Amino acid sequence: MIDQLRTVPGLEIEEIPPSLMADISDTETPQGILAVLEKKTLSLPQTPSFLIIADQIRDPGNMGTLLRTAEAAAADGVLLCPGTVDAFSPKVIRAGMGAHFHLPILAVDWGEIKTIANNMPLYLADSGGGKSLWEADMRRACALLIGGEAFGASPQGEEIATDKITIPMPGRAESLNAAIAAGILIAEVLRQRSISKKD
Repeated sequence: MIDQLRTVPGLEIEEIPPSLMADISDTETPQGILAVLEKKTLSLPQTPSFLIIADQIRDPGNMGTLLRTAEAAAADGVLLCPGTVDAFSPKVIRAGMGAHFHLPILAVDWGEIKTIANNMPLYLADSGGGKSLWEADMRRACALLIGGEAFGASPQGEEIATDKITIPMPGRAESLNAAIAAGILIAEVLRQRSISKKD
């Protein structure tokens, strides 16, 4: 594989000792290959139909899983609110499993979020109340706001939400992991829209 990469124009390859690889890698057992890439921010479509807003999600694994799920569902983009983990940190990139190459991911302030999600229903995932996700109409353009693991959504997120939705939990758990909750809500958006297309 390395020999094939050597033939790519403009690609520089340097071999380094294993001790140096261990020093510069952030994993205990590095794979033996590191890449330095130019960071490119993908643009949102002019009129998005499905956005995910990550509000104070701080766990890199949860963020990576959220990005991977959003990409799998063909979401138009993920907006990162202030106080959210860096979506381009190594752990998030690993957990994202390639989502960063295809999904617009933008760190924005609350003013920008209001502009981008203008006239779009904004559903706040809430474990303590709100209508059931099965009762929310997510067939039209909408945004899902997923709050952080420890404290949920920020006051700003609560303020701009147009509706609160909840995942029915007949068991004894008080809440779900942020990434799991997001996955369930995203799947419901896809389910409703697939039924709508058939009709």
